[in-house]
Amino acid sequence: MLKFLPYVLKTLWRHRSRTALTVTGSAVALFVFCFIGAVQEGMYDLQRRQTSKGSLITFQANKFCPATSHLPEDYGRRIGRLEGVREVLPVQVFTNNCRASLDVVVFYGVPADRLRGARDFNLVTGSWSEFVSRQDAAVVGRAVAHRRELRAGDTFSIGNLSVSVAGVYESGDPAEENYIYTHLDFLQRRKGASLVGTVTQMEVLLEEGVDPLAKCLEIDELLRSGPVETDTRPKGAFQMKSLGDLTQLIGMAHFLGYACVGLVLSLVATTTVMSVQDRVREHAVLHTLGFSGLGIFGLVLAESVALSAAGGVLGVASAMLTLQASSLSVGAEAVTIAFTPSMRLAAVGLLVATMTGLLAGLGPAVHAARVEIVPALRRV
Repeated sequence: MLKFLPYVLKTLWRHRSRTALTVTGSAVALFVFCFIGAVQEGMYDLQRRQTSKGSLITFQANKFCPATSHLPEDYGRRIGRLEGVREVLPVQVFTNNCRASLDVVVFYGVPADRLRGARDFNLVTGSWSEFVSRQDAAVVGRAVAHRRELRAGDTFSIGNLSVSVAGVYESGDPAEENYIYTHLDFLQRRKGASLVGTVTQMEVLLEEGVDPLAKCLEIDELLRSGPVETDTRPKGAFQMKSLGDLTQLIGMAHFLGYACVGLVLSLVATTTVMSVQDRVREHAVLHTLGFSGLGIFGLVLAESVALSAAGGVLGVASAMLTLQASSLSVGAEAVTIAFTPSMRLAAVGLLVATMTGLLAGLGPAVHAARVEIVPALRRV
């Protein structure tokens, strides 16, 4: 069949405008499909990574935005005495927006000497010693630095908070690169805040083999007599709860992805039908030259697949490049989901484009294969 590829390409080139419009429309639909898939990949990746880490988050009960949660800092020492707890990291959170947004900036204030042990990332620029020695210093995730055009040595301000960028870090976790880490004391004493002695949440790191759900109940029971009631959850579950309605919207985006596939199917099928109708006499001539019905069926199906695949390659490639270059993320309540491009997503997009081309071409290909020679040759 490959020997007839030049014929297929010439047929498509014969109607250049129609071919270009179909390919462009398919590319736009696959571009949107990949963007939807990227945010879904980011959500699943976030949940999978946090579940595997076996860490817990202790938060003030019945609170939502981090700005409203205030736990006594000494809760960390009490939790740390429990059996099976490896480390407790007090975290002060500051965010510019608790609502769902594409431009959420999240600061995590933690003890500087314990940050490297609690997080798995590497500085790509800047100095770790400068971060440790300066109270107003911060290390910035690569995604945030890219979006905000930040480099080591810059000063970054948002609202009444201003920090000096001591370094930019990269992480194997795409969501992690959307955070800014600074000193715990700095966020507690920032202008307009009086938070000394309190933190937003406790991150509890467990020993291997410890049942996280049982430990959540144990922590909340331990602190029940304290001044602030707590709600402890596995980190993945806590983040999914924080994302709330945003998670449901991302889940519903599946339907938009299906609509994009339907659009490609409609575009390619329409173009293929028009092509077959325009070439009825040509197909009759091919029959007289000895082509079988199956051969003509294959030629028309190849045209349909070529159209859809061309749009798929263009749409998927442009989506992957845009996602890689833009470092997009969406977040709510100081939890972010990174738009995650991946080879798996690209492969799915190309597979969807190919299968759509096959489905779109079946009807027109059957019609072309069953054309009657004499009536077709008489057609003007």
